[in-house]
Amino acid sequence: MKIGVNTFLTDEGISGPKLGVALEERGFESLFLAEHSHIPASRESAYPGGGELPRVYYRTLDPFVALAAVAQATETLILGTGVTLLIQRDLIHTAKEVASLDLLSGGRFVFGVGVGWNREEMADHGTDPKTRGALLDEQLEALVRIWTQDLAEYHGRFVDFDPMFAWPKPVQRPHPPIFIGGAEAAAKRAIRHGVGWVPNGAPDPDAVRAQLALVAGHDVPVAVTPVAPDPAILDAYAEAGVRRVTLSLPTVPESESLRILDDYAKLADRYAAESTGT
Repeated sequence: MKIGVNTFLTDEGISGPKLGVALEERGFESLFLAEHSHIPASRESAYPGGGELPRVYYRTLDPFVALAAVAQATETLILGTGVTLLIQRDLIHTAKEVASLDLLSGGRFVFGVGVGWNREEMADHGTDPKTRGALLDEQLEALVRIWTQDLAEYHGRFVDFDPMFAWPKPVQRPHPPIFIGGAEAAAKRAIRHGVGWVPNGAPDPDAVRAQLALVAGHDVPVAVTPVAPDPAILDAYAEAGVRRVTLSLPTVPESESLRILDDYAKLADRYAAESTGT
């Protein structure tokens, strides 16, 4: 099982390139970045974590710009979005951003997508929260066509375009791995599309088993984010065959970020050793 880190990169914490280098030096497998375009000043949508919305949600950097900078400072680190709010994005521009980042990184990109929770944020982008799941289904189908076909077209209820040319194509074939973030509905969507699933970390080993039962019997790659740095929970995921988990890095100054990563690295070393039999 591979151990990565997920975080909100902002203008107030460690820079992306410095974080990427620090992760590689400490043996972490991956870096996944969150996305929010903005936070509406008037909001009725409740923060899923409870309480006040954390400051990082207001200040997060664009994940594709940030990951491109990280790509240039690193060599082996897997770079991912956790998650891209695809339903709020222009599909054709996003297809080019993903392909460009995959090319610039030498095929190190993982595309995490989700429908999000902030209905006011969606509405500002012209997205109807009631149909966001159906929109995401069509977007995923259309993206695959753009990435894999020289002359791509798609005609759906929400996504509709005539034949087009769009390069670059991704380095990874047929396209970068796709993982859908969320709970039960996301698991079902991942099964339908034949892609990966990104659930939130379970609170204890029993909950891990109940969570993974949602995709039992299906060939669905699972990457859990974030997971508490608790060996009992991590062991449960490893024993269940989960391929990747990420630990949440708070958005703090560089010196404090590095101290936290030093602590996390002990876990990453343990699972790296177990995966190689050493």
